[in-house]
Amino acid sequence: MNIRTSTMGRKARNFAVLALCVPFLAGCFGAAAVGVGTGALMIADRRNPETYLSDEGLELRALSRINAKYSDKVHVNVVSYNRMVLITGEVPNAAVKADVEKLAIEVPNVKSISNELALAGPSSFGGRSNDSYITSKVKARFIDANKFAANHVKVVTEAGVVFLLGLVTQVEANAAVEIARTTGGVLKVVRVFEIITPEQARAADNKPPPAPAVKPAPTK
Repeated sequence: MNIRTSTMGRKARNFAVLALCVPFLAGCFGAAAVGVGTGALMIADRRNPETYLSDEGLELRALSRINAKYSDKVHVNVVSYNRMVLITGEVPNAAVKADVEKLAIEVPNVKSISNELALAGPSSFGGRSNDSYITSKVKARFIDANKFAANHVKVVTEAGVVFLLGLVTQVEANAAVEIARTTGGVLKVVRVFEIITPEQARAADNKPPPAPAVKPAPTK
């Protein structure tokens, strides 16, 4: 094993531990601890810090707009990666599907929309639990295969269909699709990747960490 492979392995393990710890940190130490956890996640991500935070905001704003209009009449999930928005879930008809897309695309800074909404009634709790299980299996197989850094590929599962997002090279994309495709319970794999060159991937992996937040001076 060379030094680079060993380092990447440690980064992947550290990322997984930090991701699991963030909820507990939030409960124990408040906003400051969450900031530390978020900073660690951003370091392990290929997006620059501004885009990482922008994606979080895009998801919240889009979901807020959709829920304000449709509430529990639809089941919609919104995921943004590098400002490319994926919409999954179930809606009652084509008109609502188009309107949900319109609500999302009108959120500032959205670069593109992949509308994968199904025309159906809302999925059951059991169905959603099974989707979560499939997602966890795919992620675990990414780590076991060790063909790329698992945190570089985001996995979303809806009704047994796996959607893969991320800034990845063609080789990484092909490996991720093959692993997901051969995972038990997966009905189909949909690529929502943004393909980058190996040089771009290396530059993104070696980006400097985000600057620490400046704390306001205590008042007297």
